[in-house]
Amino acid sequence: MDLEQFAALRTPEGSAALHAAARLAGGDPLTAAAALRSAGVPAGLAATALTQAELRRRAVGKFGEAATGMFFTRPGLEQATRQVVARRRAERLRAAGVSTLADLGCGLGADALAAARAGIRVYAVEADPLTAALAEENARATGLADLVTVECGDATAFDVTRVEAVFCDPARRRTGTGRRIFDPNSYSPPWHFVTGLAERVPRTVVKVAPGLDHALIPAGAEAEWVSVDGDLVEAALWCGELAEVPRRATVLKEGPLLNASGIAGGPSYHLAGGGTHRTDGSARAAYQLTGEGATEAPVGPVRRFVYDPDPAVVRAHLVAELAADLGATLADPTIAYLYADAATPTPYARCLEVTDVLPFSLKRLRALLRERRVGRVEILKRGSAVEPERLRRDLRLAGDQPASLVLTRVDAAPTVLVCRPAH
Repeated sequence: MDLEQFAALRTPEGSAALHAAARLAGGDPLTAAAALRSAGVPAGLAATALTQAELRRRAVGKFGEAATGMFFTRPGLEQATRQVVARRRAERLRAAGVSTLADLGCGLGADALAAARAGIRVYAVEADPLTAALAEENARATGLADLVTVECGDATAFDVTRVEAVFCDPARRRTGTGRRIFDPNSYSPPWHFVTGLAERVPRTVVKVAPGLDHALIPAGAEAEWVSVDGDLVEAALWCGELAEVPRRATVLKEGPLLNASGIAGGPSYHLAGGGTHRTDGSARAAYQLTGEGATEAPVGPVRRFVYDPDPAVVRAHLVAELAADLGATLADPTIAYLYADAATPTPYARCLEVTDVLPFSLKRLRALLRERRVGRVEILKRGSAVEPERLRRDLRLAGDQPASLVLTRVDAAPTVLVCRPAH
């Protein structure tokens, strides 16, 4: 979509086309386009409206029902912060006393809208004219235009002395191609500007890729990795007065809470030690494991239960802290599977009971699974070169029982653990 197409969607004819397209979103695109054209909608407008309707349908998972009245681009939606993550960040900023915020590189406005909902006055800056126009319209569509001012311009030129805090989300994809940028110095704005913000503004937050090299974390900053229902979605650097701990793994649960065995449907729980637990009383919860991320977990043999840590815990280098809480050990110092003699309640890892430990051998594994009448397997792997889908085909499963296979290394040897849910 370009600015001309966006302008067309905001006309009465465009609004009518969007309304009609919303009823057709999710169906066959050719049938939908034909239906709009037969209703008298010009071909170009029909295509733009159908694309926007489909993006709105997909955006509900990130933005909630508000997405049905917002505007998106495909790259913008892919890179936008999930609403649950943006809301928690905004709440933390508000709790720190922030009342005015600069959002540098605001994109479609996900974080700016969340901050405004928390009562923060936001000055949002976006370099791309179309994206800036969409962000402004999204603030208007969600009733937050009085708290969100969007300007199209260079983030590095914004006067940060006007605000109490800065949130910066540097662009990490190349304009036009959409390819990821791995060199932070090629971000927009560049890394030296981003890290320099913390020296100019006492309260600075920077959104970064989850794979950020730990060596790039500024001294004194808090590095937080965030997952949502087991999916690692982002990392953030909390700088200056906002830094509370060196490392934080925040695990958000939007679906049903887990019971002590990591199975849906049970009660919430609190993990001792470095873990903290907060819940809003519904089937959603947030858990935070903190530490310095500098210790190493002890190494021992494979035990009755294996824990697969949440990716936020792994990326935050807090596996040792989790091991201490669980009384668990590693079987290999370089692989983040933890082993324990008991199934301890934890939101930070999935727990499985180990029934068999085998040196990896396709023939032996196939025979064992046939003997157990296993016909469905999930395959987890760390430290293994085996391709899961190829292994699934090679096993030629034919039974009616489920099993979990953990492909890993033990004492440097390729190993497979046959597991079942912990109870």
